[in-house]
Amino acid sequence: MAKFTVNTLRAAKREGRKITALTAYDALFAAFLDESGIDIVLVGDSVGMVVSGYETTLPVTVEEMIYHGRAVRRSVKDALLVVDMPFMSYQVSVEDALRNIGRVMKETGAECVKVEGAGEILALVQRCSGIGIPVMGHLGMTPQSVHRFGGYTVQGRGTEAAERLLRDAQSLQEAGVCALVLEKVPAPWKYRPSALVRGQVRTVRFW
Repeated sequence: MAKFTVNTLRAAKREGRKITALTAYDALFAAFLDESGIDIVLVGDSVGMVVSGYETTLPVTVEEMIYHGRAVRRSVKDALLVVDMPFMSYQVSVEDALRNIGRVMKETGAECVKVEGAGEILALVQRCSGIGIPVMGHLGMTPQSVHRFGGYTVQGRGTEAAERLLRDAQSLQEAGVCALVLEKVPAPWKYRPSALVRGQVRTVRFW
């Protein structure tokens, strides 16, 4: 299998080819995924809940993401490696975020980082895009905002909420994200914002 890169991701979108993406937290499962031909391997901050037993992803630290990112990197040869930026590692300021992102990429070998939300995150995405750091966005049910949502609930219900989700997706695309995770959103045939139907927003879904 040829190495899957951000350029491969864009080409797959243009060609209408489905993109496969799964999560791994250690070298063993990363090897299984890479050898099976998965396109994208995400080291998610969900490691805090799945491996460490936290109730949410909020306690996860940059150091923990680096530890698990390094382990996964040792087995991932062909897939695009994406590492989550944990809670409060990128929200304080663009400068603080860039230091943390730079550290994660240098110490894990990640080829892309993932951040949650839009709005205030747009300036960071734009800055990263400008200096050559690929960023994956994440909208819908964003686990780092679990307390604001009051639980792990479906987001984007109803036309107004769906259109707001679409606007956020478009703003992230304009800021420079290379892909977008949509988590716990209504089925596309229930609410169908026009631009999503036309395929203007590059989308990767993790279920």
